Amino acid sequence: MHRLFNRFATLIWLLLITLTVITYCIGEEVGSGKAVMLSVLLISLIKGQLIANYFMGLRRVSWLWRGIILSYFIVVGGMIAIAYLN
Repeated sequence: MHRLFNRFATLIWLLLITLTVITYCIGEEVGSGKAVMLSVLLISLIKGQLIANYFMGLRRVSWLWRGIILSYFIVVGGMIAIAYLN
């Protein structure tokens, strides 16, 4: 069981690294714009949720706590998007 968890954590970590490289490439190659900003924010939301679920251990807690963390990500990301779009 422990080896399976380690393998799964490694796969999640590799996914996080891949998403980080993708956001860097989007920012460097594409430049700026609303679509770029929204795609980077969406990828950041996905990364945050992966970290919260698998590395902070929220995958096995009640939906209330998971919803609180997801709401936090959405509120902060929304405020960033509003600030950028105005």
